[in-house]
Amino acid sequence: MKITAVHEDVIPISSAMSNAFIDFSTMDSSVVAVVSDVVRDGEPVVGYGFNSNGRYSAGEILRRRMVPRLLAADPASLLAADGQLDPSRAWDVLMRNEKPGGHGERSIAVGVLDMALFDLASKIAGQPLYRWLSDRYGDGSAPDESVFVYAAGGYYAPGKGLRELQDEMRGFLDQGYRVVKMKIGGASLAEDIRRVEAVLDVLGGDGSRLAVDVNGKFDLHTALEYGRALEPYGLFWYEEAGDPLDYRLNATLAEHYRGPIATGENLFSMQDARNLVRYGGMRPDRDYIQVDPALSYGLVEYLRVQRMLREHGWSSRRCIPHGGHQFSLHIAAALKLGGNESYPGEFQPTGGFADDAVVRDGHVGLTETPGIGLERKAAFYEVLRKLHD
Repeated sequence: MKITAVHEDVIPISSAMSNAFIDFSTMDSSVVAVVSDVVRDGEPVVGYGFNSNGRYSAGEILRRRMVPRLLAADPASLLAADGQLDPSRAWDVLMRNEKPGGHGERSIAVGVLDMALFDLASKIAGQPLYRWLSDRYGDGSAPDESVFVYAAGGYYAPGKGLRELQDEMRGFLDQGYRVVKMKIGGASLAEDIRRVEAVLDVLGGDGSRLAVDVNGKFDLHTALEYGRALEPYGLFWYEEAGDPLDYRLNATLAEHYRGPIATGENLFSMQDARNLVRYGGMRPDRDYIQVDPALSYGLVEYLRVQRMLREHGWSSRRCIPHGGHQFSLHIAAALKLGGNESYPGEFQPTGGFADDAVVRDGHVGLTETPGIGLERKAAFYEVLRKLHD
């Protein structure tokens, strides 16, 4: 098996909405196609990758460092003992001559290629990614056949009032979701509480079906003030109240807020996640870790995160990755995570699951298409095909 070409581009995933920290008016994503010399049905087998929403494309790093290293590598150095593509060996090639630390956009560039390499490896094996992963990295039992998903929305947008917010949440419930998430922190506390209560009305007053997300905006005083106001509602979780690297803020919040806390989507390495567990006050009996493999050096690094968490007494079920895409869905099923985020209709064409995916009682099944199954997202696959046709 040999990689014959790597094609890269940038595509828009922009939107007029905003959270407490940023708007998405110029958001984009890197996309790659890794072409192999393996031929099936008269065409080369191709692996596809992209980066999650919330972070911009990393095309310059891909073009100048990562892709040239991959193409210059001895093909044998990318293979496992059985002669098949080994994404972990390719990962070592991508990170050659890179100093530790200073993650940021580099982790995104590696994650894009890592996704494509896992897609390619499982396609060559003729397996959907979640079964391929379960065979190699699972706990010895069968993978999950369906995954818990929650619907993330509730963004701020021009002209979006309480009625529009409620209509959005009703739409999620009509699609089969049971748990929904909304943004807070972009308005006053009083206004945000009105928004929370409006959504709770749609949920029949059940706070355990509502998560709220601050996107890292608050200082400690504001995080605690919101925590006191939110705690009586018994929410599903209170997410990323402060800066993702302010472990002391998170630990102090955990001392005062008794409900579940979620964070980690903006941590991009095993070391950062370990510092969160060591110093961030996270409680393995109730809190959630949201590291997104597509943004954090890919699945190779995410497997290290999972090993670290086990060593610190965490269950994989306390992990629900950020991102709302099909790559994390396969990972969640294979590694028995607690679930996966979902963005119904947002961040297109990259976001979401297969076009024919159905959410039933808050769970979605996996496709049996070899690889990640991005071919089952027609609008996205059209974009991906153009990379190499």
